[in-house]
Amino acid sequence: QVELVESGGGLVQAGESLRLSCAASGIIFSNYAFAWFRQAPGKEREFVAAIKKSGDTTHYADSLNGRFTISRDNSKSTVYLQMNSLQPEDTAVYYCAAGFTIAAIHADLGSWGQGTQVTVSS
Repeated sequence: QVELVESGGGLVQAGESLRLSCAASGIIFSNYAFAWFRQAPGKEREFVAAIKKSGDTTHYADSLNGRFTISRDNSKSTVYLQMNSLQPEDTAVYYCAAGFTIAAIHADLGSWGQGTQVTVSS
């Protein structure tokens, strides 16, 4: 079965950086695209970033203003989200999702992790 485990969340101050990890198992890692989503208290789930199975194409939410970077390491079956210049509005539970394509993930056909909490204080 597919298993995705997020880690790396925590409490940071505004302006600091954090790197999230998503460790995948139960799949052929290189055959899957991955994405990060986040959900703040009282708000809808929001797309953050995605990366194709080849790793050479990435997509980001326009609202991030270039602060986040998604990457993958096939040798470790792990996807990362580097978050720089964090702001209080970035506070949310961050979720990792995997699917055969990025489109499949957006169509709710992917698998999801349990999430990791990111809290940014001002």
